[in-house]
Amino acid sequence: MQSESPEASPQAYARAGGVLYLFIIVAALFAEAFVRGRLIVSHDPAATAANLLGSETLFRAGLAGEMLTCGCDVALALIFYVLLRPVSRNLALLGAFFRVTYVGIYGVAKLFEIAALAALGRADYLKAFDPQQLHALAYMSLRVHSLGYGASLLFFGFCCILFGHLIYRSVYLPRTLGILLVIGGWGYVLFSLAQMLAPDFAGQWLFPWLMLPAFPAELGLALWLLVKGVDVQRWEERALSNPEMTRSS
Repeated sequence: MQSESPEASPQAYARAGGVLYLFIIVAALFAEAFVRGRLIVSHDPAATAANLLGSETLFRAGLAGEMLTCGCDVALALIFYVLLRPVSRNLALLGAFFRVTYVGIYGVAKLFEIAALAALGRADYLKAFDPQQLHALAYMSLRVHSLGYGASLLFFGFCCILFGHLIYRSVYLPRTLGILLVIGGWGYVLFSLAQMLAPDFAGQWLFPWLMLPAFPAELGLALWLLVKGVDVQRWEERALSNPEMTRSS
């Protein structure tokens, strides 16, 4: 009877996490800045519809990239749980749950981008609507996507706060990155709440400024995991000294 294969080292998890995090950052920036930022015209459904129909392949590429980030984020939730559970198994698990919840809401929000394309399609049943109605329907779907994305950031922000706190308390990852991640996480939380309470104000005055502090934190963490990884010896020492880890082993 063969014994169970040993779990991969924390360094392997760190390297994988760095690769996944970098892909998430690149795909998200591409979709936000080079796709939605170029194609969606604020308060102009007709111009937005014309842009989508004229650059449908670009829009679909951004959508596909962001859907791939959902899968990467689920894997990243597990990776951060493994890397941070020596500090606090329960808080690391809670952070992973927050990240998975964020992915669920974010994934549902992406369906409204698909709905916008469907409203602008060439299906026969759409002939019952005039073009202005279809343009308005597509624009409304994109607006709901934006609001759903903002709602998902509430849970992503809590995830960043928890993971940043654990990184700060760890002795095998830079404390500076933990502080930056906590600050960035609060930015996500505040923006999400502001968008629910006053969406026009949040969109005009707070986006993307409240979320900018998170960029150096997330990019720095991704690069650190990819290039430096974790101090395996300190990770193991912290794991052995944590009663939560010994009870779960």
